[in-house]
Amino acid sequence: MSDKPSVLFVCVHNAGRSQMAAAWLTHLAGDRVEVRSAGSNPGDNVNPAAVEAMREVGIDISAEVPKMLTVDAVKESDVCITMGCGDTCPVFPGKRYLDWQLDDPAGQGVEAVRPIRDQIKVLVEGLIKEIAPEV
Repeated sequence: MSDKPSVLFVCVHNAGRSQMAAAWLTHLAGDRVEVRSAGSNPGDNVNPAAVEAMREVGIDISAEVPKMLTVDAVKESDVCITMGCGDTCPVFPGKRYLDWQLDDPAGQGVEAVRPIRDQIKVLVEGLIKEIAPEV
């Protein structure tokens, strides 16, 4: 068991919001946090507009693949952050659950995804201050 906090980001398709959030957390916190993402109904690939929006800020998520949400992923995480997946995320005692209300980037162009990307960055920065502040 690691002494690092672990975070699981969950959205329906694991193709947009959760992928951007995981990438921001990895980029901003480095190895201070274990990062996972998954979807309750994973898509076939990551949203191209999300890939482009993240590329614009120097983060490459083009090699990421949507992953299925598993009970083990939840069990192994200290914080589970849902983004529009409703009640499909399993709940375990002792875990911290957050629900980030974010617009769904599915079917949107990069212009519509940029504000979602930026909102996620702000939320991730706040999360880092709580769970993995720099010493």
